[in-house]
Amino acid sequence: MPALSDHVAIVTGASSGIGEATAKHLATEGATVVLAARREGRLNDLKNAIEADGGTALVVPTDVTDRDAVKALAQRTVDEYGRIDVLVNNAGVMPLTYLHNMQTDDWYSTVDINLYGVLHAIEAVLPTMIEQERGHVVNVSSTAGRKVYPGGAVYSATKYGVRALSEGMRQELGPRFGIRVTCIEPGAVATELTDTISDEELKKDSAKMFSKLTPLEAERIAESIVYAVTAPASATVAEILVMPTDQMR
Repeated sequence: MPALSDHVAIVTGASSGIGEATAKHLATEGATVVLAARREGRLNDLKNAIEADGGTALVVPTDVTDRDAVKALAQRTVDEYGRIDVLVNNAGVMPLTYLHNMQTDDWYSTVDINLYGVLHAIEAVLPTMIEQERGHVVNVSSTAGRKVYPGGAVYSATKYGVRALSEGMRQELGPRFGIRVTCIEPGAVATELTDTISDEELKKDSAKMFSKLTPLEAERIAESIVYAVTAPASATVAEILVMPTDQMR
């Protein structure tokens, strides 16, 4: 039997990159995957691909900054399948910007998606997981949650926050309710995240940095997530840090 044949997993940010790869890998392991993101067309394409490979998927278009929409996502999952076993809190943006350029809209959208979006999803699934006395929350942070760099102040603030939140959740929810929590911290990955950078000065500077390394494929992060959620129930994989071999920080 596939390792996750009796599991229902919600994946946010599932329309591309790490989220898309993770949904495919979870489905391959037998999980029923609930695909959440804003781009419904992309989600439908992913659903079709998963089902063509023999998996099961449900599309629920969701904007993680909309608290009520995320609650509706969790409720739809429970209505359809009766439980929520895994949440992969992956939706995120990376509009890096130098603070002196005062692109403040980018600051606040980063916090809204990367931090509040994570909290919205946790709020939505936690009552079900507590009632079940089981569940697994995977929060996607970043190496930027360990090391700050110029242009990444706000982004790093959100990812440090996700990392701290994950450890607090692990301490509170594991011993009392049997809910496992994993923080995944990817380094440079070949995804659409860099497309969200609008700071022209930073774009020029970061191009030099990114040209010096070979980013990981999203599949490498998806494999790490599957490793964590398929571990025995008695073991919590609390943190996984994954980066390209040639990435220095």
